[in-house]
Amino acid sequence: MSRALVADRKGKVFEMPDLEAAGMKAGVFFALKMQDLIKLPAGSEIFHLPGRAAITYDPDKRSFIQGEDLPAVAAFLPPGYTVTYNSAYAEIGDPKALPLFAYAACAIHNGDIYAAGVRVDRSLCHDPRFMDMKLIKLGAAKLKKIFPKNRLVEHLARCAFSYGCPNAKNLFLNRYEAPLPTSPACNAQCAGCISYQPHKKCPVTQPRIKFIPTPDEIAQIALYHIGNVRQPIVSFGQGCEGEPLLSSDIIEKAIRSIRRCSSKGVINMNTNGSRPDAVARLFDSGLDSIRVSLNSAREKYYVRYYRPKDYSFSDILKSIKEAKTRGGFVSLNYLTMPGFTDSPDEIAAFKKLVKRIGIDMIQWRNLNYDPLRYFKELDVSVKREDMFGVREMMGSLKKDFPRLKMGYFNNYESINSRRV
Repeated sequence: MSRALVADRKGKVFEMPDLEAAGMKAGVFFALKMQDLIKLPAGSEIFHLPGRAAITYDPDKRSFIQGEDLPAVAAFLPPGYTVTYNSAYAEIGDPKALPLFAYAACAIHNGDIYAAGVRVDRSLCHDPRFMDMKLIKLGAAKLKKIFPKNRLVEHLARCAFSYGCPNAKNLFLNRYEAPLPTSPACNAQCAGCISYQPHKKCPVTQPRIKFIPTPDEIAQIALYHIGNVRQPIVSFGQGCEGEPLLSSDIIEKAIRSIRRCSSKGVINMNTNGSRPDAVARLFDSGLDSIRVSLNSAREKYYVRYYRPKDYSFSDILKSIKEAKTRGGFVSLNYLTMPGFTDSPDEIAAFKKLVKRIGIDMIQWRNLNYDPLRYFKELDVSVKREDMFGVREMMGSLKKDFPRLKMGYFNNYESINSRRV
């Protein structure tokens, strides 16, 4: 049996021995069972949530209890894990929006902390235990020496050391996936954008790049990484930039330059898929894969969250079709919010989308946003009995689409096998 974790006003976290842990989806509370929980993974963080009273479950009264003076506690899970229940809380007054993280329910059992989540990817590519900062600093110094005039090297060093970007760290460690940010601008105004918040409702977690690198600057880093890594991926579209398709002319030149020098490595783009013509040109120039971000397979909820400026939902579908027509590998970066993602209408729409387009992979990413405000801003409500379960949704998709790959990270072997 799991016990509730709460905090005092100074942020000290402690156990409530007579009360059980609760989780929340769409503002509805659930008593958590041990099968809902996993032992807190390495690299997790524990938050207390000011202005939000903890909700716990009393098994004797079979009711949920709100502790006015006890702030809620949440876990931020590391990459590779998807949240299945949010921390259970009630807002006190009108608190500020939560920062842009995912807020998993957590509990304590036999002295260990547990969280409501599921592991979706076994890769250790973002595991901080295997990122030696001394080696990262040496790698950054080496790359600066090799490319002293390359502005991207300086930018990515700042991403690694100031903002903890795992892909930037991996570049300097000569492994896995290297980032190639290119675009200061974006044609969406996502409510939960981590790099740009014009109205400052909440702080950004990784400020946006302020320049457009040249094709040579991009190619230098890409070719260095491809030449020094066993299974290299280089990716446009990072957390520290806008939409890479807005720099498609620069990227096209860079890709052609890369491919003139090497046929090795995977060239990927993480994108909103807003410009089908640009996607077609980039695949024709040597792009291997795209990862398209969605919070919903239903247009109205996509629009309410992404708030696109000059493109439509149909443009996204056209971009995916252009990629598939050219033999490209297509992943969906599915931004998951418990209670919304696993609702019947969303599941039905998502399955229809996967079947219609022939998606190769789903990357189950957490939607880093204030859970209660997400449902308010999307103007959607879900009944308790209609919440299918995130873990159960994954199983249902796997059953219906046995060849569909699932994970969290871009996968070199899956993409590269398509190229051969």
